[in-house]
Amino acid sequence: MTDIYSAIKSDHDRHRELLEAISDTSGASEDRKTAWEEFYRDVKTHAAAEEETFYSKLISKTWGQDSARHSVHEHQQLDDLMEELNEMDMSSPGWLTKFKTLRHDYEHHIDEEEDEVFSRAKEVIPDSEIKGYGERFLKRKEEEAGLIEEKKEDALED
Repeated sequence: MTDIYSAIKSDHDRHRELLEAISDTSGASEDRKTAWEEFYRDVKTHAAAEEETFYSKLISKTWGQDSARHSVHEHQQLDDLMEELNEMDMSSPGWLTKFKTLRHDYEHHIDEEEDEVFSRAKEVIPDSEIKGYGERFLKRKEEEAGLIEEKKEDALED
């Protein structure tokens, strides 16, 4: 049985690999497009699943509310950057500049999550209360994969 911390960390490790792979590409190459598409889709599903499982549990604990709110706010900022990148020409210098910002901000976010947020969560959420959340997270990620385009269209209507 996968625990929530391992499930999230596993995704983070893959995201770090993808960020590195994207950095090692140039222009609008197939390698860049493929790595970006995987990164984009996985981060979208990861963030939604994380908020609905892990952060909803953390926010229910008074001492975890600030950590959860801060991380959810960062998710929104990162999502905005990813949407901007998704609309830009990958071969433009502006795309690479914005990507470097995204990479810096995302790596900061996941490092902070793994170091500070996980520590806080382990202090305020007993293991007995969070058992099974790793499976919930993975299941929710799968469900979110089918909702990416629908959510994008809803956001355009807002």
